[in-house]
Amino acid sequence: MTEAQALLDHRRHLWMVLAPLWLDREPGERDYQRMIAEIERLELDFRSLERIYRLELAPVLARHQVSMVGGWRHFEEEPLLHALMRHALRLTPWRRRLWWLMSGLTTAMTRHRWHHLIRQLMSHRRTGQHPPE
Repeated sequence: MTEAQALLDHRRHLWMVLAPLWLDREPGERDYQRMIAEIERLELDFRSLERIYRLELAPVLARHQVSMVGGWRHFEEEPLLHALMRHALRLTPWRRRLWWLMSGLTTAMTRHRWHHLIRQLMSHRRTGQHPPE
């Protein structure tokens, strides 16, 4: 198995379930519940989750978000996965540091959604239950 295939197998569902944070509509509670379920399935800690959000997703999705004309209501999964894979495979230590520094800009439009997700995830981990829909 190639490095790219292993990465795709491991990240594909997580990337796609978190991608609605960048849509031009607010994610619904079902979206957040799917995000939490996948985060828990992968047993991601908050530090790893933040790294994925800021270094893997935000640089790619923020570029798509600001370049779209009109509404952006859904994703074409394969082109998005291709862009995410290409970006992730090019993340050298130097590029990681650069994207970490730039992440204030690349996450600005989704940060309120991210905080909502983290609050819900924290609540879920405290109680073991998803918030009501």
